[in-house]
Amino acid sequence: MSNQLSLLNNHVVAQLDLKNVDLDCLDLINSQGPISPGNLARRAGLHPATVTGILDRLQRGGWVTRERDPIDRRAVVVRALRDRNPELLHLYSGMNASLDDICEGYEPAQLEVIADFLSRTAEAGTAASEAMGRKGT
Repeated sequence: MSNQLSLLNNHVVAQLDLKNVDLDCLDLINSQGPISPGNLARRAGLHPATVTGILDRLQRGGWVTRERDPIDRRAVVVRALRDRNPELLHLYSGMNASLDDICEGYEPAQLEVIADFLSRTAEAGTAASEAMGRKGT
């Protein structure tokens, strides 16, 4: 599954003229934002200078904007520009339709178990990633 999703993402970034890491960061910004560049770097496990280049590309492409933090005017936050989301969602529409078809074959209780499994797996991956990041510093 991981390989197939990676392959799909490779096709998506090629269509959007982005890099895989750009798409990863855009996903984090969409789900966690507005977010500071430093916090984005920590969550993505990237060096802050790398994130600066990623944000430059995303901003040039019209995917994000950098704004002054409303609480701390000295700080900057990054916000996704939602008007580009339909373009992104369109590229995943085939996969999303397939997932809808797959889910129709399950009972609600089964879907709850699957959702719980996926949520717990994501949490385990987050914990393992954070632990590895702490060892590397």
